[in-house]
Amino acid sequence: MIKLREPHIGFPLSTIALAACLAAILPAQTTPLTVPQNVFGYKSFDQEQSVEEKFLAVPDASLAGEELKTLTSAPHMAATPEDHKTAEYVAQKFRAAGLETEIVPYRVLINWPKTVKVEAFDDSGKQLMSGPTREHVEGDPYDNDPRVVMPFNGSSGSGDVTAEVVYANYGRLEDFKALEARHIDLHGKVVICRYGENFRGVKVYLAEQRGAVGVLIYSDPQDDGYYKGDPWPNGPWRPETGVQRGSVQYLFQYPGDPETPGVASTLDLPDSARVSPNGNQPHIISIPISYHDAAPILQALKGPGVPQGWQGALPFRYHLGPGGVKVHLVSDQDYQRRIIWDVIGKVKGSDFPDDWVVVGNHRDAWVYGAVDPNSGTASMLEAVHGVGSLLKRGWHPKRTIVFCSWDAEEEGLMGSTEWVEQHMTELNNAVAYFNVDVAVAGPDFSAAAVPSLKQFVREITHAVPSPVSGTVYQQWRLVHPQREEHRASDAPPTDENDVHMGDLGSGSDFTPFLQHAGVPSTDIGSEGPYGVYHSTFDDYAWYTENADPHFDYLQEMARVLGLEAVRMADTDALPYDYVAYAHAINIYIESVKKKAGENGLSSLDFAPAEAAVARMATAAQHAHDLEVAADGDLTGLNRTLRSVEAALLTDQGLPNRPWYKHTIYAPGEYTGYAAVVLPGVSEAVDAKNVPLAAQQLQVLAEVLNHAAQLLESAR
Repeated sequence: MIKLREPHIGFPLSTIALAACLAAILPAQTTPLTVPQNVFGYKSFDQEQSVEEKFLAVPDASLAGEELKTLTSAPHMAATPEDHKTAEYVAQKFRAAGLETEIVPYRVLINWPKTVKVEAFDDSGKQLMSGPTREHVEGDPYDNDPRVVMPFNGSSGSGDVTAEVVYANYGRLEDFKALEARHIDLHGKVVICRYGENFRGVKVYLAEQRGAVGVLIYSDPQDDGYYKGDPWPNGPWRPETGVQRGSVQYLFQYPGDPETPGVASTLDLPDSARVSPNGNQPHIISIPISYHDAAPILQALKGPGVPQGWQGALPFRYHLGPGGVKVHLVSDQDYQRRIIWDVIGKVKGSDFPDDWVVVGNHRDAWVYGAVDPNSGTASMLEAVHGVGSLLKRGWHPKRTIVFCSWDAEEEGLMGSTEWVEQHMTELNNAVAYFNVDVAVAGPDFSAAAVPSLKQFVREITHAVPSPVSGTVYQQWRLVHPQREEHRASDAPPTDENDVHMGDLGSGSDFTPFLQHAGVPSTDIGSEGPYGVYHSTFDDYAWYTENADPHFDYLQEMARVLGLEAVRMADTDALPYDYVAYAHAINIYIESVKKKAGENGLSSLDFAPAEAAVARMATAAQHAHDLEVAADGDLTGLNRTLRSVEAALLTDQGLPNRPWYKHTIYAPGEYTGYAAVVLPGVSEAVDAKNVPLAAQQLQVLAEVLNHAAQLLESAR
């Protein structure tokens, strides 16, 4: 193991005064404030402190609430006229703040549903159910809008099948292996499984591999319904008819337009440049349903009782099947190349205009999308409001800030991926990508980042007041939520001495920036009881009743997001902590080495990778000392520091999925969202493929030595 310094923590004194004022009228602090001596990356923080004071005063809770209400006034699925209206609204807000703004179109392959049908029959032929049932609860003012799209899955196959049913729990790899161990054959069957534990596309992928002809995915009340608490409209949890829509694109192969991996799907792209979408699209039917519709199917299912841990919260014993019930599924999907619209707003840097700080949030939603994603859009608009106020006062960032409103994220990160693929050359100089998606589902701040930016995020949260009392950091550390996030990681903890931050897998728009272009990235959010994800009930009424009645947390997130951009744009030395990065990678190597021994692969030689990360740790300390000193012309140092993250990419990409190039983080083939660390090595070890694991260990050692060499050259 590598012994490391204590992490540096700092925040501006003026923010302490602000927090102290809040504390005078709010509950007493449980954690004492500490006055910093400096902020990492700045020769002198005095001028930046004044800028940040002015910025923090601008984002407005009531304005954010108005923006959220406007953005969620109609369902606005990607490529619809309502979606285009939200693009125009965001562009107008960007221009009003003084940003150089354009709406950028792409043409991408997207399916819309023509017909989606589910029928179930018992052994006698009696019909048990017919759906999907329309989402409705008494008291929701929005669920009757005729523009609410029927429940369907993006990237689903089309077809008409009738088959017996098998229950597969969460549809994880271990669940399918458990069915195989019981000699339950899935060929020609329809799999029914519940949401949770992995990405829905992985459930379909695993079922398709085993010969299933269709997949029904339902939300069990144990996971986000009445088992958790009162359902909407009496509480925040999923009601009986609530359905989680979503894409089942094979995101772990590559995201974006299915026909143009690695190439931007611009309007003038010739058809000859497009490829078959089969590489990341299912070939079988998948349909999302509510537990209202799932219950008759599950209750009629025969076969063995389910194993321990597979029983959900519906009030009867679950069985595996097959037998007792057949389902008839119809899926007629209209696949077309449809136009989507990104909105891009730039503030040109005064000193380093080619160095970009990119901030992004997606705007499209399956229905209204109050929490996902428009709490993030409203937060970003108020961050833009704050930056616009600074511009009107005569401030200009040293680096260019690029605010991005992505489209078609829900269909497979399409808007962000196509933009990244179009701007790969410019992104070589991008110093950071700051993402927000589900900005506010409740009061509990959370974040994920590459290790080099985790301390940067912590320092930002030291500088932002909490709506409760003190700073965001203090509340974060006090609450420190332990629940699993959908962007969680398989990695062991690497930040045991501070508040936990997650690792970046996939499931949001940081994916192309980090894992394809090698841009250091972060993702922030604020969590709470959120049972209406991807349903029609994720609307303004639910949000104001359950998540953030006074929009205080929209204001908080606007301040955090905007301050990330402002501070990174103005910093003297880029505040990357590569000592922490080397520490994390060392822990990852030890973890995978242990797993290799447990899998009987003790012959694998981890020594070159271990030596390389030790070299990187030593070199990182050298670079860190230069960053702290922040003396002289730092242009060369910053260029070197920025190149280190890119050095962790491999040109050939990961085995069997070359679009993903990052050797440290990738979405897992069998998780989809959650990060797999050292993915090339780890997945080869899981597969017990010794030659591939050895080859990937060699690749890992090479990229770590390259990163170390760059850090050693820092001056």
